[in-house]
Amino acid sequence: MKLKDIKPNPNNPRVLRDEKFAKLKQSIQEFPKMLSLRPIVIDENNVVLGGNMRLRALQDLGYTDIDDTCVKYAKDLTEEEKQRFIIADNVAFGEWDWDTLANDWEAEQLSDWGLNVWKDDMTNNENYEGLDALSKLDKFMDAEIKRMFLVYDSETFTKVINWFNKLQAKHNLEDNNQVILKLMENENI
Repeated sequence: MKLKDIKPNPNNPRVLRDEKFAKLKQSIQEFPKMLSLRPIVIDENNVVLGGNMRLRALQDLGYTDIDDTCVKYAKDLTEEEKQRFIIADNVAFGEWDWDTLANDWEAEQLSDWGLNVWKDDMTNNENYEGLDALSKLDKFMDAEIKRMFLVYDSETFTKVINWFNKLQAKHNLEDNNQVILKLMENENI
Protein backbone atom coordinates (compact mmCIF):
# COMPACT_ATOMS: atom_id res chain seq x y z
CA MET A 1 0.00 0.00 0.00
CA LYS A 2 1.22 3.49 -0.81
CA LEU A 3 1.87 5.56 2.33
CA LYS A 4 0.50 8.65 0.58
CA ASP A 5 -2.90 6.89 0.52
CA ILE A 6 -2.94 6.53 4.33
CA LYS A 7 -4.21 9.64 6.12
CA PRO A 8 -2.97 10.51 9.61
CA ASN A 9 -5.78 11.05 12.07
CA PRO A 10 -6.07 14.82 12.62
CA ASN A 11 -7.55 14.18 16.06
CA ASN A 12 -4.93 11.69 17.25
CA PRO A 13 -4.66 12.19 21.03
CA ARG A 14 -1.31 10.37 21.28
CA VAL A 15 2.13 11.85 20.58
CA LEU A 16 5.70 10.63 20.64
CA ARG A 17 8.43 13.17 21.10
CA ASP A 18 12.11 13.26 20.30
CA GLU A 19 13.82 10.29 22.00
CA LYS A 20 10.76 8.01 21.92
CA PHE A 21 10.14 8.82 18.26
CA ALA A 22 13.79 8.08 17.45
CA LYS A 23 13.44 4.72 19.25
CA LEU A 24 10.32 3.90 17.23
CA LYS A 25 12.16 4.62 13.99
CA GLN A 26 15.10 2.51 15.15
CA SER A 27 12.71 -0.30 16.06
CA ILE A 28 11.15 -0.23 12.60
CA GLN A 29 14.58 -0.35 10.98
CA GLU A 30 15.83 -3.20 13.17
CA PHE A 31 12.62 -5.24 13.37
CA PRO A 32 10.43 -4.46 10.34
CA LYS A 33 8.45 -7.70 10.83
CA MET A 34 6.81 -5.99 13.80
CA LEU A 35 4.78 -3.88 11.34
CA SER A 36 2.93 -6.93 10.04
CA LEU A 37 2.50 -8.29 13.58
CA ARG A 38 1.04 -4.97 14.74
CA PRO A 39 -0.38 -3.37 11.62
CA ILE A 40 -1.56 0.20 11.13
CA VAL A 41 -5.35 0.17 11.51
CA ILE A 42 -7.31 2.36 9.09
CA ASP A 43 -10.98 3.04 8.49
CA GLU A 44 -12.94 2.97 5.23
CA ASN A 45 -11.53 6.42 4.34
CA ASN A 46 -7.92 5.28 4.99
CA VAL A 47 -7.75 7.45 8.12
CA VAL A 48 -5.50 5.95 10.80
CA LEU A 49 -7.29 4.67 13.89
CA GLY A 50 -4.20 2.98 15.34
CA GLY A 51 -0.60 3.52 14.32
CA ASN A 52 -0.30 7.25 13.63
CA MET A 53 3.22 7.35 15.04
CA ARG A 54 4.28 4.28 13.05
CA LEU A 55 2.99 5.98 9.91
CA ARG A 56 4.88 9.16 10.74
CA ALA A 57 8.04 7.15 11.50
CA LEU A 58 7.78 5.28 8.20
CA GLN A 59 7.39 8.55 6.32
CA ASP A 60 10.31 10.07 8.22
CA LEU A 61 12.44 7.05 7.30
CA GLY A 62 11.69 7.62 3.62
CA TYR A 63 9.28 4.73 3.02
CA THR A 64 6.85 5.32 0.17
CA ASP A 65 4.89 2.09 0.49
CA ILE A 66 4.47 -0.86 2.83
CA ASP A 67 3.33 -4.43 2.42
CA ASP A 68 -0.45 -4.94 2.63
CA THR A 69 0.09 -7.17 5.69
CA CYS A 70 1.20 -4.04 7.57
CA VAL A 71 -2.26 -2.46 7.21
CA LYS A 72 -5.53 -3.67 8.70
CA TYR A 73 -8.90 -2.29 7.61
CA ALA A 74 -11.58 -1.59 10.20
CA LYS A 75 -14.41 -0.70 7.83
CA ASP A 76 -17.42 -1.79 9.86
CA LEU A 77 -16.98 0.44 12.91
CA THR A 78 -19.43 3.12 13.99
CA GLU A 79 -18.04 6.59 14.78
CA GLU A 80 -18.32 5.80 18.48
CA GLU A 81 -16.45 2.50 18.02
CA LYS A 82 -13.72 4.31 16.08
CA GLN A 83 -13.29 6.81 18.92
CA ARG A 84 -13.21 4.02 21.46
CA PHE A 85 -10.63 2.08 19.44
CA ILE A 86 -8.37 5.13 19.13
CA ILE A 87 -8.19 5.38 22.92
CA ALA A 88 -8.30 1.66 23.78
CA ASP A 89 -5.49 0.89 21.34
CA ASN A 90 -3.18 3.15 23.34
CA VAL A 91 -4.24 2.23 26.86
CA ALA A 92 -1.96 -0.06 28.81
CA PHE A 93 -4.18 -2.16 31.05
CA GLY A 94 -1.51 -4.36 32.57
CA GLU A 95 1.52 -3.67 34.69
CA TRP A 96 5.10 -4.76 34.17
CA ASP A 97 6.53 -7.42 36.45
CA TRP A 98 9.70 -5.47 37.23
CA ASP A 99 11.34 -8.40 39.04
CA THR A 100 10.96 -10.61 35.96
CA LEU A 101 12.17 -7.85 33.66
CA ALA A 102 15.21 -7.24 35.87
CA ASN A 103 16.07 -10.93 35.96
CA ASP A 104 15.35 -11.94 32.36
CA TRP A 105 16.23 -8.91 30.22
CA GLU A 106 18.97 -6.31 30.02
CA ALA A 107 17.89 -2.78 31.00
CA GLU A 108 19.64 -1.23 28.00
CA GLN A 109 17.88 -3.60 25.61
CA LEU A 110 14.49 -2.87 27.20
CA SER A 111 15.18 0.85 26.90
CA ASP A 112 16.16 0.44 23.24
CA TRP A 113 12.86 -1.35 22.63
CA GLY A 114 10.92 1.59 24.07
CA LEU A 115 10.25 0.57 27.68
CA ASN A 116 10.82 3.34 30.22
CA VAL A 117 13.67 1.98 32.27
CA TRP A 118 15.41 4.37 34.58
CA LYS A 119 18.80 3.34 35.73
CA ASP A 120 21.30 5.17 37.83
CA ASP A 121 24.45 3.98 39.50
CA MET A 122 24.54 5.96 42.71
CA THR A 123 27.99 4.69 43.63
CA ASN A 124 29.88 5.65 40.46
CA ASN A 125 28.12 8.80 39.34
CA GLU A 126 29.46 12.33 39.60
CA ASN A 127 25.92 13.59 40.34
CA TYR A 128 26.19 11.91 43.75
CA GLU A 129 29.87 12.57 44.46
CA GLY A 130 30.53 13.73 48.02
CA LEU A 131 26.99 13.01 49.25
CA ASP A 132 26.15 10.71 52.14
CA ALA A 133 23.74 7.80 51.53
CA LEU A 134 20.58 9.64 52.58
CA SER A 135 21.49 12.75 50.56
CA LYS A 136 22.07 10.48 47.55
CA LEU A 137 18.59 9.04 48.06
CA ASP A 138 17.04 12.52 48.30
CA LYS A 139 18.69 13.49 45.02
CA PHE A 140 17.74 10.13 43.49
CA MET A 141 14.08 10.64 44.48
CA ASP A 142 14.04 14.09 42.88
CA ALA A 143 14.63 12.41 39.53
CA GLU A 144 11.33 11.46 37.95
CA ILE A 145 11.50 7.70 38.41
CA LYS A 146 8.73 5.16 38.52
CA ARG A 147 10.24 2.45 40.71
CA MET A 148 13.30 2.01 42.86
CA PHE A 149 14.62 -1.22 44.32
CA LEU A 150 17.15 -0.83 47.10
CA VAL A 151 19.01 -3.45 49.09
CA TYR A 152 20.67 -2.50 52.38
CA ASP A 153 22.50 -4.07 55.26
CA SER A 154 20.64 -4.28 58.60
CA GLU A 155 22.09 -1.11 60.09
CA THR A 156 21.32 1.10 57.09
CA PHE A 157 17.95 -0.56 56.53
CA THR A 158 16.40 1.09 59.62
CA LYS A 159 17.78 4.50 58.60
CA VAL A 160 16.36 4.16 55.11
CA ILE A 161 12.92 3.16 56.42
CA ASN A 162 12.90 6.29 58.61
CA TRP A 163 14.10 8.43 55.69
CA PHE A 164 11.42 7.02 53.40
CA ASN A 165 8.65 7.61 55.96
CA LYS A 166 9.80 11.24 56.35
CA LEU A 167 9.93 11.66 52.57
CA GLN A 168 6.37 10.36 52.21
CA ALA A 169 5.15 12.73 54.93
CA LYS A 170 7.08 15.65 53.38
CA HIS A 171 5.47 15.14 49.99
CA ASN A 172 2.06 13.96 51.26
CA LEU A 173 2.56 10.62 49.56
CA GLU A 174 0.09 8.51 51.46
CA ASP A 175 -1.18 6.75 48.37
CA ASN A 176 1.07 3.76 47.66
CA ASN A 177 0.35 4.13 43.95
CA GLN A 178 2.26 7.40 43.86
CA VAL A 179 5.55 6.05 45.16
CA ILE A 180 6.55 2.42 45.11
CA LEU A 181 9.71 1.72 47.02
CA LYS A 182 10.74 -1.83 47.73
CA LEU A 183 13.24 -2.09 50.55
CA MET A 184 14.89 -5.40 51.26
CA GLU A 185 17.08 -6.26 54.17
CA ASN A 186 20.07 -8.32 53.13
CA GLU A 187 22.78 -9.45 55.52
CA ASN A 188 24.98 -10.70 52.66
CA ILE A 189 25.97 -7.40 51.12
